[in-house]
Amino acid sequence: MNDYEKLAELLFPQITKTTEYYEELYPKRNLPEGARVSRFAPSPTGYLHFGGLYAATAAKLNCTATNGIFFLRIEDTDKKREIEDGVSAIVDGLEAFGITPDEGVMGFENEVGEYGPYTQSKRAEIYQTFAKSLVKQGLAYPCFCSAEELDEIRAKQEKEDIKGYYGEYAKCRNLSYDEIKANIENGMTWTLRLKSPGDVTKKITFEDMIKGKIEMPENVIDVVLLKTDGIPTYHFAHAVDDHLMRTTHVIRGDEWIASVPLHIQLFKVLGFKPVKYAHIAPIMKEDECGKRKLSKRKDPEAAVSYYVEQGFPKESVSEYILTILNSNFEDWRRANKDADLSTFPFNLKKMSVSGALFDMVKLTDVSKNVISTMKAEKVFELSYEWAKSYNKQLASLYEKDTAYATAILNIDRENKKPRKDLAKWSDILDYISYMYDETFVPCYELCGNATKELAVDVIEKYIDVVNLNDDKDQWFTRMKDICEPVGCTPNVKEFKKNPDDFRGHVGDVSTIVRVALTGRTNTPDLYTITSLLGEEKVKERLEKALKYYKEEA
Repeated sequence: MNDYEKLAELLFPQITKTTEYYEELYPKRNLPEGARVSRFAPSPTGYLHFGGLYAATAAKLNCTATNGIFFLRIEDTDKKREIEDGVSAIVDGLEAFGITPDEGVMGFENEVGEYGPYTQSKRAEIYQTFAKSLVKQGLAYPCFCSAEELDEIRAKQEKEDIKGYYGEYAKCRNLSYDEIKANIENGMTWTLRLKSPGDVTKKITFEDMIKGKIEMPENVIDVVLLKTDGIPTYHFAHAVDDHLMRTTHVIRGDEWIASVPLHIQLFKVLGFKPVKYAHIAPIMKEDECGKRKLSKRKDPEAAVSYYVEQGFPKESVSEYILTILNSNFEDWRRANKDADLSTFPFNLKKMSVSGALFDMVKLTDVSKNVISTMKAEKVFELSYEWAKSYNKQLASLYEKDTAYATAILNIDRENKKPRKDLAKWSDILDYISYMYDETFVPCYELCGNATKELAVDVIEKYIDVVNLNDDKDQWFTRMKDICEPVGCTPNVKEFKKNPDDFRGHVGDVSTIVRVALTGRTNTPDLYTITSLLGEEKVKERLEKALKYYKEEA
């Protein structure tokens, strides 16, 4: 047994398995040619960021498009920063917007798949097995430097181009087996460092699947692989995990580009085939100061929970994300109006190199389009589920009469040109408030040619002829029949031609009735609103409006 092997046993006496054991335990996946395996691997240290949902969507589509596997791994090695329910926030946030992993972490203490555990804190023995192997090969060593000694090294390197634990600054790199053994027997704590084979004069080149060819200096730093508690750093853990989980593509934020030389080096010293990297530029937002990153601190919309609370349907958010993920998505959507998003031919190479621009106005427009195509039953079902958690008043209105609520939501829906009033479920209560006495707030402000004096004449005539047994044509005929007796014309073109000859036109007459019944000048189909309100309520509201206009006229 040479010194490296003796050192490995000294450092890891508890590790009895070999790397070959894990290679057999996690064999190459049996997938079709060209199938990609990717993951979303967040830390449970805070809420799920919109940028995280964006990256997860890219990773999921990257796999779906090739009949591959998308999995969720939780990187929880930094226990100090972990928050309570952090895992649930991630899983629930993804699930809320249709990102369901094929395998991995599915909830607290719930994992699915043959390549787990998918939670890094449960994989300590695996990491230590590969760490022991590196020590045996002379590719890793224990470092006993204290925090004060490391601070001294950093102070000495202030004016140097390369900063870190390497070369002459790597004080523990060449300790003998006996020196290491003595230190351990004296109770000194240690971290395990990579013995980097990097050369300061050499560079590496890699092909980023979004940004193209990138050239960078080789890594020469002897980075920490295992901390003093035996838990790995992100760098080491991700290399071991991505290899054993047979990841082919890693899609992540471009802040990790600086680490690529180290990561590729780790894959190579471990004897692994490097993954392919695709680095995503951060989501940007434009404000009065110009473009900036979407900020957790400044922007409520940075949190995925914001979209849940506001009631944006998952279909809307998914559709919007695709508009900023791939430049050709909107053309594809126009040509494939009813196609499922999973059939979109997503391409990493069509992602923005500089950073997608978040636009709430665009999201709102996309969501209005998406909701306008939904059937009333679906709008009711989804908005009711949302309301039970976020708007008790709306939920209680729905529960009074679900058929009535669904009928309201069906006004001007399911036709060739459906209205696009709703962008999110939180819009609904105000949108339908005039259909319920509990939420109806009368407002008698008129517009166009409608005056209070004309309103008195119109309502007096209409209240005598209103008939809820009319079909739509009969209803509109009654509206037109009122026109001449009150000095209006049933013909809008005639009014435009000779405006001085009339008090208004049929549009003004219907506006007066609309305002009396709903308190608004713009609503969906007035005939259907009238039918749903019922004769008693219609006449009651007309009487109140008439009283108001008489007093004001």
